[in-house]
Amino acid sequence: MEFFFEVLTGGLLAGIMYSMVAIGFVLIYKASGVFNFAQGSMVLFAALTFVSLVERGLPFAAALGITLAAMLLLAVAIERAVLRHLVNRPPITLFMATLGLSFIIEGLAQVLWGAQVHELDLGITDEPFEVSGILLSSFDLFAAGTAALLVVALSLLFHKTRIGLSLRAVADDPLASLAVGIDLKRVWAIVWGVAGFVSIVAGLLWGARVGVQFSLSLIVLKALPVLIIGGFSSISGAIVGGLIVGAGEKLAEVYLGPLVDGGIENWFPYVLAIIFLSIRPAGLFGERTVQRV
Repeated sequence: MEFFFEVLTGGLLAGIMYSMVAIGFVLIYKASGVFNFAQGSMVLFAALTFVSLVERGLPFAAALGITLAAMLLLAVAIERAVLRHLVNRPPITLFMATLGLSFIIEGLAQVLWGAQVHELDLGITDEPFEVSGILLSSFDLFAAGTAALLVVALSLLFHKTRIGLSLRAVADDPLASLAVGIDLKRVWAIVWGVAGFVSIVAGLLWGARVGVQFSLSLIVLKALPVLIIGGFSSISGAIVGGLIVGAGEKLAEVYLGPLVDGGIENWFPYVLAIIFLSIRPAGLFGERTVQRV
């Protein structure tokens, strides 16, 4: 049982890392209905910008501030140059636009910072320590604490501020929000800016874990099962979905992997996603679409 709980705990903590990326998707989808396939590229751009500045001798705080400013500018530029001109277009059009943006952002990152692999050290040791016979990773615990603070901050933003009220109104009914005087363009710019900030957090944590390299943008594929299970419009769902995916893939690799010669960890989350699509298409916390006929 100690081994089981050790694997389960490790999976839950790893799932938090997936949730960090999924939250960025949720923010944009919740406010504008856009599935931002470029979120993975934004995570890569943030991590690559930060580590490149640090390697050039900038202090940690200065590099972080410049990276934050760069991501906010990038997010606002995306909203103004692309999203603003595609209002009321079919969802597939918006999806293809963000798909194209993902390649543009990756190309921009390569032009600015090069294509070499970087090692990112945040000063956080990844030494395991034992709690009641269970080995835990200090880095994973730090990531879990960061995710918890991020969720609390976003919850306060959505529920305790005037901007948050506008965001929730736009998420519920964009046309009605526009009719009562809410500036949709301003709201969307804020949402993309917040998503850019989330990209920094996710990019630094993932970069410190696997290195800053262009394959980092592919974590968007691991976030898809998290979104399907948790729901595309719920921040809480992104966290729960990440926990389910993280725990599920680790337990499956340990207990089912030997039966199929291993490798199950890479595709088992998609099995879970297909199961959820069959029994609960909106996800655990997603909003079901109601059509009047």
